[in-house]
Amino acid sequence: MTDRFIRAEPAPQRPPPKLAPPFLTLARENLFGDASSSLITIGIVALIILAAPPLWRFLIANAVWSAPDGALCRAPGAGACWAYIAAKTPFFIYGSYPPDQRWRVDLAFVLAAGLIVWLLWPRAPRKGVAAFGFFVLLPFVGFALLSGAPSLGLPRVGTNLWGGAMVSLLVALAGIVVALPGGVLLALGRRSDLPALRWVCAGLIEFVRGVPLIAVLFMANAMLPIFLPPDWSPDRLLRPMFGIALFASAYMAEVARAGLNSIPGGQAEAAQALGLGRVATLRFVVLPQALAAVIPAIVNNFVALFKDTTLVAIVGIFDFLHTVDAARLDPNWAGPTIAATGYVFAGLFYLIFCLAMSSYARGVERRLAAGRRQDSI
Repeated sequence: MTDRFIRAEPAPQRPPPKLAPPFLTLARENLFGDASSSLITIGIVALIILAAPPLWRFLIANAVWSAPDGALCRAPGAGACWAYIAAKTPFFIYGSYPPDQRWRVDLAFVLAAGLIVWLLWPRAPRKGVAAFGFFVLLPFVGFALLSGAPSLGLPRVGTNLWGGAMVSLLVALAGIVVALPGGVLLALGRRSDLPALRWVCAGLIEFVRGVPLIAVLFMANAMLPIFLPPDWSPDRLLRPMFGIALFASAYMAEVARAGLNSIPGGQAEAAQALGLGRVATLRFVVLPQALAAVIPAIVNNFVALFKDTTLVAIVGIFDFLHTVDAARLDPNWAGPTIAATGYVFAGLFYLIFCLAMSSYARGVERRLAAGRRQDSI
């Protein structure tokens, strides 16, 4: 009786499991899974089919790629005036910064980009050196390059001449650099056991989050000179930068607090049982896990902050969108399609930077998820 249960020959080999479902199966499950999904998919496809031809004609087929002025762009049937973008690109990037000194702007942003890549590259060595260079040295070196240092042979350039993309990137970079550590400190202060510190941090967070960014910018622009001595009055560009940094820190504080609340108390207790102090426990155990848990919210705040830099134009700062809006007033480049092209270019500028931040955040999430899977094996 037992012979019938004993296999005399090896079992036939089966094909390896497929790592991913076929495209048609994936599309059917995600796009046509039920009636509502099917209707939404069909509606989106129909919208794309209707919108794609006119966009193609305006942006590509009928576009004016090269012209000495806006005459060709004003002709009947002309599409996007990319010649206008090419002619005004230096103004869009530097504003009224002196042309013979624009190399200083280029050098400052090359240094910043190099340090950012060094910090964000996962396998880059000596990240402590990169962090010191980015958070400590770069502000002083960048300010000396952009503003000027006569002792080093760099003539002064007033911030009233700064404008364009350099101002937008500078304001966004300052806000992002301050927002994360400032938000973490405010979140820790709000969770503190010291009542005075907890009330001050909670009051600051709720006050800043309870008013619009425009009000914060006006307060920073009008009230900072009142509370400081005349000799210490901040520059007209530093005032909105301070307001944006404060606003972003308050919102980041609530994101960081959510991450801290998601960490079980046993994590800190286990670290302290191993002999780690409170600061070491926060640095090596609690904060890495808390911030990793709220990466999507952090990036969402950064994306919103980058787009909100356009509001500095309200207090007289010549940001990128303001330069695009001002350039269309040039009579040599006046025309409805020319203005529309400028705004399309501005939208692409912000879209590219926001997509880059989102893509990097998704990559970080995938690496963290892979590491957690390996740890659980």
